[in-house]
Amino acid sequence: MPRVLEDRVGAFVPGAWVELAGATAGPLAGLDFAVKDLFDVAGVTTGYGNPDWQRTHAPAAATAPIIMALLQAGAALRGKTKTVELAYGLTGENVWYGTPINPAAPDRFPGGSSCGSAAAVGAGLVDFALGTDTGGSVRIPASYCGIFGIRPSWGAVNLTGACPLGPSFDTAGWFATHASVLRRVGDVLLPPGGEGALGPLIKVQEAWVNAVPQTATALVSALAKIERVLGPCLSMHLAPEGLTQLYENFRAAQAEEAWASLGSWVEATRPAFGPGVGERFAAAKATDPSLAGKARAFRAQFRQRAQALLAGGAVLVYPTSPVPAPLLDVSADSQQAVRERTMGVTAIAGLAGLCEVSLPVARVDGAPVGLSLVAAPGRDRALLAVAERVASELRLQV
Repeated sequence: MPRVLEDRVGAFVPGAWVELAGATAGPLAGLDFAVKDLFDVAGVTTGYGNPDWQRTHAPAAATAPIIMALLQAGAALRGKTKTVELAYGLTGENVWYGTPINPAAPDRFPGGSSCGSAAAVGAGLVDFALGTDTGGSVRIPASYCGIFGIRPSWGAVNLTGACPLGPSFDTAGWFATHASVLRRVGDVLLPPGGEGALGPLIKVQEAWVNAVPQTATALVSALAKIERVLGPCLSMHLAPEGLTQLYENFRAAQAEEAWASLGSWVEATRPAFGPGVGERFAAAKATDPSLAGKARAFRAQFRQRAQALLAGGAVLVYPTSPVPAPLLDVSADSQQAVRERTMGVTAIAGLAGLCEVSLPVARVDGAPVGLSLVAAPGRDRALLAVAERVASELRLQV
């Protein structure tokens, strides 16, 4: 299948494009998509964003079931997209293959780790794209690039044939420029059930206070319009211990899993890593088991708290990211500060296994910022339906 558009934003992995035709009929017929280069395609080596990973792995024996489901639904695969090395980062930087350009703010990072998928959708190269989200890797690029993105409930979508990072946090998400396309992909990939009315709307105070004033102010108008769909919002504190505690516990639990998943390969291969990635794996290796154990216990308590709150259909609302995408020339220290501040918010859904949709509703300093709607595990279909109604109310691309 010929390439229709030039990759003007550097979203796709270098080399020959991986393209597969979809079925001639189906619910996604006529749409095309791209996949993050940590999903397997038969006969192609999955690069996982790192040349040493690609060098030390054989071509995939089979295509990931999630890709097969999309092909069988009629969508056509247009290529594999860049990722942060081993999916361990939020900016979208990749020193080996090039950092994709953020189509909505070319002087800023696209967000990661699903950077190429977000850039491909934002630039109009494909109708939708698959990514993965462990600690924010779909939600943050969606916010930074001004597109829709979903992190499904943990375990809702098949991750067979995908490279792991933190298996008890990893989810397969996707991006689109139209809310209806985001929902249609969910109709194919999500398990049956979970439809029905949602409400009330709950404004999570900690997440709004965590956002810089410009972001919070820019989102107020959108929040008022969302209330027309879901009713007046209630305000409450979900994390009275503070978002910093959510971040620290998420980081420790994820680090333990990242080292368990990838540490043996890192030790055996001694790969070259770009800035920050090697340091994160070194920190993961050094994670105190007792600290990780406490983090797992905290996670269990927080999950119970959040899921009890949302069990009746309530929807959380808060800024997807506290800030717009960082500028490309920002210092490493500033990047780390943004990472910590951001992951305190993304850890809400991550720790509790919730489904979350980021909507492209506003701009700060010319760059996009997203607003998230979050629902209980298993309510993904209902959340996507609400997101489509909200998009219509906000006059976004439905």
